[in-house]
Amino acid sequence: MPMALAAAFLSEDQFTCSICLEVFNNPVSTPCGHSFCQVCISSYWDGGRQGGGGGAKIYQCPLCKESFRKRPELHINRTLKEITEQFKNMANARVLMDGRGAAGVEDPNWHPPPQHHPALTLPQRLGEMPEGIFAEMMTRFQRLSTPGVAHGAISHPNDPPPQSPGPVNAHLSFKAQNSQHNDPPPPYSPPRRYTLSGPSDSLPNLPLCPTHLRGLEFFCRTDNTCVCSVCMEAAEHRGHNVIPAKREWHIKKSQLGISEVELKDLICERERKVEEIQNSLREIQAAAEAEADGAVCAFSKVISSMERCQAEILEMIEMSRKAAEHRAQNLLKELEQEIAELKKRRTALTQLALTEDYVHFLKTFPALSTLPQAKDWSSASVVSELSSGVILRTVSHMMEHFEEEMRKLHEVLTGQRSSSDQSVPRPNPKVRRVQEYAADITLDPHTAHPRLIISVDGKQVQCGDRHQPLPDNPERFDRVVCVLARQGFNSGRHYWEVEVGEKTDWDIGVASWSVNRKGKITVNPAQGYWFLSLRDRTEYAFRTEPSTSLTVNPRPSRIGIYVDCDKGVVSFYNVEARVLIYTYTDTFSDTIHPFFSPCTNKSGRNEAPLTICPVAMTE
Repeated sequence: MPMALAAAFLSEDQFTCSICLEVFNNPVSTPCGHSFCQVCISSYWDGGRQGGGGGAKIYQCPLCKESFRKRPELHINRTLKEITEQFKNMANARVLMDGRGAAGVEDPNWHPPPQHHPALTLPQRLGEMPEGIFAEMMTRFQRLSTPGVAHGAISHPNDPPPQSPGPVNAHLSFKAQNSQHNDPPPPYSPPRRYTLSGPSDSLPNLPLCPTHLRGLEFFCRTDNTCVCSVCMEAAEHRGHNVIPAKREWHIKKSQLGISEVELKDLICERERKVEEIQNSLREIQAAAEAEADGAVCAFSKVISSMERCQAEILEMIEMSRKAAEHRAQNLLKELEQEIAELKKRRTALTQLALTEDYVHFLKTFPALSTLPQAKDWSSASVVSELSSGVILRTVSHMMEHFEEEMRKLHEVLTGQRSSSDQSVPRPNPKVRRVQEYAADITLDPHTAHPRLIISVDGKQVQCGDRHQPLPDNPERFDRVVCVLARQGFNSGRHYWEVEVGEKTDWDIGVASWSVNRKGKITVNPAQGYWFLSLRDRTEYAFRTEPSTSLTVNPRPSRIGIYVDCDKGVVSFYNVEARVLIYTYTDTFSDTIHPFFSPCTNKSGRNEAPLTICPVAMTE
């Protein structure tokens, strides 16, 4: 071994976990090559903020931020553990040394510590090692890092061939890489001797202790305060975890880098959401312009008799656009406020990182290093019915049946105007009118899936645990747990109500009598199905292709279904709140029947039935 190596130094920094900042305990290595205590990295992945809203959990390295979609299987790095244990043993041996220099030369200025304070004069961290111990340790490192000897390290598919550095050198290179990104503390200098009168080489220009008028050279982690050498030896700090204050300062500064990166990620996420909402708003505005142009073109042909209707159409479009714009502005305002707060926090962190007053730094750090409570914006969006083109289709249909459709169009526009701002529910007088078309609906057992249990009066259906021995007649559904009503409609207006209670999943609406009932079924209007769905208690949708997601507030426990066969309209109402949930316009070419699916009971979580209720005439 070259003599130059004998003069080298090993410090405890090289065997320190970057999460707990202590010497490794059961060290493990991630696939990216960084090492941590087994408990530290496991706790970080178990309780930390990983990945992005709503998607699969992603595991990141706390240092280089490399992501792993599958949690890496970590094994104890036995080589690094053995080296760390050897380092600890040498540190303990160092504590027991009798005050001689690193090369065995006696220090004439050293005096044994007082017997009543056996630990006060010991250095707080390990610095340089004696030449003989260092030579022995380097020989051991070389033997352990020889290919085939080191065991317990984790390999990675992208690792270099076996001639790459061993686990020890890799860990040391990790420390060098980490210094480029997180500004960790520099290698700790050799320890100084301390006596009851203070350090032998006290640094100038240090803030003074108000009690002892000595430099505040140390930081007590136990009491979270800066102390001088006399304070450290006093009874109130005896046995505490005390380290040089500048070292603690550098450690905390390195942690600021991690907080700043997380704040930057939060800001970027919200800025992307702002852009997404602005794009949605532009699309809605473009759709509103297209709807308005189409409506004006259609009404211009019969302007003399359609002026009032044209005004109502334009008003409804404008209200829908304003409702979407209002929601977008609220979301943008809230996002901008949150971004401003995050930027303010980041500015404070940047200024704190630049300060040279580490006493002020250490006082301010706990408040600024904690991330503020952040809202999850992953599900925020702006939607509108304008992009579906339902208004323009309704106007074209009206032109074909002008005299008959004038009265019906007014009712549809009134209902859609009420649903243009679902965030502020308000009484809908149309509910009172549709209730006038109440129909007596009963379930048809001959169409029910074998797992469905129909009540004797035909008003209630729920899903059982097993198939019932029922004949497989042509009209029976054999794969989807659903049932049709006995009553069918091909003209006129009809209305009924269904109690859904607290069920987590259900489907309610209408279906053509001629729909396919065997095997896998495609459900959308083109296949003869028009129904509203609930999944997982909160996800409402109308089954188009793809499904039209809906925001339903407040949560309904009773749903009203209104069908106008002549016009091709099916509407869904929240009966208690008296508000329209959704309206769909189409053409019914076949007899339609009320459609019901309680969905599977999900091990008892969704076992409640769907119940057809008598319609009460509300005021």
